[in-house]
Amino acid sequence: MTPEQIAAEAESLFAAEQTRRQRGLISLAHPGATLDDAYAIQAALVARKRAMGRRQIGWKIGLTSRAMQQALNITTPDSGVLLDEMLFADGAVVPAGRFIQPRIEAEIAFIMGQDLSGDQVTPAQVLAATAAVAPSLEILDTRIVRADPATGITRTLVDTVSDNAANAGLVLGVQRHDPGAVDLRWVGAILARSGVVEETGLGAGVLNDPVMGIVWLVHRLSRYGQGLTKGDIVLSGSFIRPVEAPPQSQFKADFGPFGHVSISFA
Repeated sequence: MTPEQIAAEAESLFAAEQTRRQRGLISLAHPGATLDDAYAIQAALVARKRAMGRRQIGWKIGLTSRAMQQALNITTPDSGVLLDEMLFADGAVVPAGRFIQPRIEAEIAFIMGQDLSGDQVTPAQVLAATAAVAPSLEILDTRIVRADPATGITRTLVDTVSDNAANAGLVLGVQRHDPGAVDLRWVGAILARSGVVEETGLGAGVLNDPVMGIVWLVHRLSRYGQGLTKGDIVLSGSFIRPVEAPPQSQFKADFGPFGHVSISFA
């Protein structure tokens, strides 16, 4: 894709978010678009928001579970950028009309205590650089249609990555844990919507260990001369399927001894 096409697609995504009206598939409009093109669109979209005063607070990792990768016929996770406007307090109520088609995932959040970068970073180095881990929810949304209405063709990784990895918000629980004192593979959650259990899962669903999600992200960022920064919040990837969040729904994720986190939709 040309720089002009990348800028135009980023502006279209920004407009879709502002108007709450989804746009068509980027992968259909640009069949030759690569994953690098998609990350370039994402970067341009984030730059557009930062120019308006938004502040980056971290990163999200997506498509880490085997089930989600098989559903999209891919073998790699993806990543997006977290901005300050996306952070909701535990127990908050999302205003009506804030999102288009929100969905909820349960994840383990890493809060970085040190900068971390490089393509040789190890799991042990990730744990050493992490100040705390916490229960969290990610709010997904899509500014791109899930399927083209005319052809039935569904979104590809190019569409998801371009759309900032479908990220829209995050909710952090108040509990904080030493990452070296918890076996994150066995940290699980029970996600209930309006009192009905919809999903359960374990941290091992994320690349066998949520720490490996952070390793993958640091390695990917190193290709662009980037890394994690002290204070960053990093959502390590969901270990449950996304659950639809219609108006008037309430979500609670019970992580057992690890904590809990909730969000409601007006």
